[in-house]
Amino acid sequence: MKNPMDIVDAQLYVRILENVDRAVVAIDSEGRIALFNPAAQLYTGLSERQSLGRHFEELFSGQAALLYLVRTAVQDGRSISDDENILLHRPSAAPLPVSASVSPIYTEDGDQEGVVLIIRDLSRVCELEEAVRRSDRLSTLGTLAAGLAHEIKNPLGGIKGAAQLLAMELPEGSHLTEYTGVMVKEVERVNGIIEELMDLARPRAPELTEVNLAKVLNDIVLFQKEAHRGKDVQFSLQLDPSIPPIQGDENLLTRLFLNLIKNAGEAIDKKGTVQIITKVASEYHLNQPGERPAPLIVVEIRDSGRGMREAELDKIFTPFYTTKSRGSGLGLATCQKIVSEHRGFLKVESTPGKGTAFSVCLPFLR
Repeated sequence: MKNPMDIVDAQLYVRILENVDRAVVAIDSEGRIALFNPAAQLYTGLSERQSLGRHFEELFSGQAALLYLVRTAVQDGRSISDDENILLHRPSAAPLPVSASVSPIYTEDGDQEGVVLIIRDLSRVCELEEAVRRSDRLSTLGTLAAGLAHEIKNPLGGIKGAAQLLAMELPEGSHLTEYTGVMVKEVERVNGIIEELMDLARPRAPELTEVNLAKVLNDIVLFQKEAHRGKDVQFSLQLDPSIPPIQGDENLLTRLFLNLIKNAGEAIDKKGTVQIITKVASEYHLNQPGERPAPLIVVEIRDSGRGMREAELDKIFTPFYTTKSRGSGLGLATCQKIVSEHRGFLKVESTPGKGTAFSVCLPFLR
């Protein structure tokens, strides 16, 4: 008769394997898959039926790093891991950055009867690391830009003043006043760019108040519908009504979302959609010393526009880089700064010809 405690323990182990957020793959002494938990199915894109009983060499065919780890654990009877150099290839999705460890499984008699492969999804970690790198790069560029801006503003003021004095000296109706007008206008345009640059480098703590994201986004979309009336652009709001007001600087957040939603509309040439979605991110939390982990609120802005190539994505947060015919190239750099000032992060995904999605992740601080 089976011990009831053994049954309870077995059920507990099954529940743990079914709910753990890491892929667990057990491989028997003949190299065949004996266990393939739900996380493993999610990561690989393969069902349990497709996997059980198959040889690991076949299941992970062409994935040299994983095969090396499993072979080493099987042959040497020792644990081995790789924390950062593995891309898990999947049949119907992009490769997934993972870490993997393999450990031998022994019987009570000390005989090896297989190995267990544990895979951890590193995509979220990679996104956070990239957000930190962008923030650091922006800080360095902003400091450099502020120094240049200071040196440029003084000569610009002299040029503008000289152009205005020249215009006053010209006889009334002179065709030369057209040129002095252009000079003043262009000086003011360059001065506006310099002011944006100085904003990037100027440290300023956000003036925190309670911000109703739904109201901010609704107001922005209302005006953007008018701005894009000449094109067939549909704006769709999918706002989670359970999200309460968050702590933030309303002026800065309005500037942030206006820039992103405006860009989304401009990325559509003739016809398309812009989706604005708010939700609570279950996979992220902000941890501060001495404080409870704060959940993150995610605002996604998705467009069905022209999209961007990977080479463009690497540059879009760099000051002065722009894909527009008219633009300073400072908008997204400013967005990055605003998000960083709110202790959040910004990520972007894009597919040429299909569209772009920006995700703003902000901590829900009470």
